[in-house]
Amino acid sequence: MNVYLTAIILALIAMMGNGEYFLGSSMLSRPLVTCTLTGLVLGNLHEGIIMGATLELAFVGSFSIGGAIPPEIISGSVLGTAFAIEAGKSTAVALTLGIPIASLVLVIKNLCFIFILPFFVHRADMYAERGDGSGVSRMNVLGGFFSVNLPIGLVVGISYVLGSPVIKAVLAVIPQFIIKGLGIATGLLPAYGFALLMKMMINKKNATFFIIGFALAVYLKISVTGVAIFGACLALILTGYSAFNGKPLVGASAESNNTAEVNTEDGGIDYEDEEF
Repeated sequence: MNVYLTAIILALIAMMGNGEYFLGSSMLSRPLVTCTLTGLVLGNLHEGIIMGATLELAFVGSFSIGGAIPPEIISGSVLGTAFAIEAGKSTAVALTLGIPIASLVLVIKNLCFIFILPFFVHRADMYAERGDGSGVSRMNVLGGFFSVNLPIGLVVGISYVLGSPVIKAVLAVIPQFIIKGLGIATGLLPAYGFALLMKMMINKKNATFFIIGFALAVYLKISVTGVAIFGACLALILTGYSAFNGKPLVGASAESNNTAEVNTEDGGIDYEDEEF
């Protein structure tokens, strides 16, 4: 495929990832989506999926919280994957390129927020004072497009055209032991990503289930899909099938009916008194 046509398509992928300003939180910006599409465009879907999963774990905590803006993961994912596939390199290289690219493009994104977005915000304020709801909505769409969507698309497209030969030359002089070392570091990312999730989720009530899943995977050699099936079945058993039909738990004793009412909305289980 022509390099300019490829650059245009990659720019459109980046713009689609920033489409959350139009469509809401659709998760199209996540590396698992953008890297997969990048791999498809470059004719290597398999590598695109693998790189997307790896970068997804690397950027697992990349969400805007208050005034803190995370690295621009869309451009980092698209360009990192594109350069790595074009150079015939591994996932480690995609990760090595993706993170600094995302950090650099964040500077451009902040500049757009400072110099472009305020114009549309002030126009929206003017329309709000007039009571013009359609004008406010129009400024919201145009502000997102010209301050984020279009600039990021241009950055990705131009960077791909200008940077591909340079990136290939740089990668050619990187010693092989560094590439292998990056590959080992990349292999640690899944554990790190799951550790971040567990830190937010785990407590004394659900720790037992994590241990059960670990034992099933390690000692019984059950795949992740199998563990997920066991977990889903266990969840159904604990919450009760009555949660789906609004009926009390089958087999509830008369004594328990006399002492407490069954909560049909929660499948007949009192979660405050349950001990897992």
